[in-house]
Amino acid sequence: MNRKLYRTRGPDAILFGVCGGIAERFCIDPVLARAALVLLVCFKGLSLWLYLLAALLLPPKSRYYPEP
Repeated sequence: MNRKLYRTRGPDAILFGVCGGIAERFCIDPVLARAALVLLVCFKGLSLWLYLLAALLLPPKSRYYPEP
């Protein structure tokens, strides 16, 4: 199965939709992805930079996966 990584839109997108896209890609709850991000930001400052970079580089969901 070919699953792409992208930013989500709608109810799973809180700030930029990066955690929602990661959660959808790995079939986990978006709350778990956000909690992992918060823990990583608290213990390592680098993950915040990676989040912002992903927000800039990941395409939005509607570009490659049009919504019906």
